[in-house]
Amino acid sequence: MAERRLTAKGRVTRDRILAAAADLVQRRGVAGVQLEDVRRAAGVSGSQLTHYFHDKRTLIDDVISWQADTTMDREPVPESFAAWHRWADQVVARQTARKFQGGCDFGSLAGQLAETDPETRAHLADGYDRWLSRFRLSLRRMRDRGVLRADADPDSLAHMLLAAMQGGVLLSQTLRRPAPLRDSLNAALTQLESFAR
Repeated sequence: MAERRLTAKGRVTRDRILAAAADLVQRRGVAGVQLEDVRRAAGVSGSQLTHYFHDKRTLIDDVISWQADTTMDREPVPESFAAWHRWADQVVARQTARKFQGGCDFGSLAGQLAETDPETRAHLADGYDRWLSRFRLSLRRMRDRGVLRADADPDSLAHMLLAAMQGGVLLSQTLRRPAPLRDSLNAALTQLESFAR
């Protein structure tokens, strides 16, 4: 269902279902979540759930998009070296507060679902592409303002920064300590700063 056709109350209900589903998937994994679990967690009726989501696949596809949006919305787009360091500090602080459990909300979905089918992988790729686009935009602006040298490649730097975060989060989740995440982000920021004018 196109979200733009929903009433304000409908959007609130749909978002509540998506938030409940995302939380359950984060804690139990996709395979461990059934529609009835989501219905109970969201506090909606079965007819409300099927009004917004025809089946589990529709729900999970929309959770992917919703998770990509909410993960990115809480991240300001850094446009200075100091802002990139604040971003890294926030990533480490958020994972530390969670005691390194659950990993990256979006990355965890990607790890579970990337190989399930081409359509789901395409939804995940779109989420990562949107995230990379935000990073590229920031890096291009920094280059255009002369903060970065002209030979700085926003595509390559965006890939490096996002991969450092995702890989660092996964290692810290597994090892239950901050050092892998902090070290990977520091290495990426050092590389970024090597392009300073």
